[in-house]
Amino acid sequence: MATITELKCAVRETLESRGVLGQLKARIRAEVFSALDDQREPRPPLSHENLLINELIREYLEFNKYRYTASVLTAESGQPEVPLNRQFLANELKVNEDTSSKSVPLLYGLVSHFVNSGDSVGKVFLRGASLPAGTSASNTVPGPDA
Repeated sequence: MATITELKCAVRETLESRGVLGQLKARIRAEVFSALDDQREPRPPLSHENLLINELIREYLEFNKYRYTASVLTAESGQPEVPLNRQFLANELKVNEDTSSKSVPLLYGLVSHFVNSGDSVGKVFLRGASLPAGTSASNTVPGPDA
């Protein structure tokens, strides 16, 4: 008859070999976060920019099978449970896709565009976006005089 220690080891090995152990740990972390999340502290309203950014991140997380991380992002940010339509997201970002780019998250394409850009002008100037109420101005992107 197997000892408790042997049984624990067998269960652990089985869960690891099936790829379930990591998912269970992540799910427990997500549930602990949810239990500890202070619902009394109101979150700032979700700005249009944050909605788009969160959706880019969620698409990336889900593509890479970080489902529980994505669920924590959704819960913590107030992002809608149902993902935005990819074509809507691409249109909002003014991105044109070819068939090969549709197989990876939009974030990969955006990063690739800037990393591989052969633009002779140099760096791109980023302007601060409209921020939700209560967000510190120290989180804005500095202008060219900074």
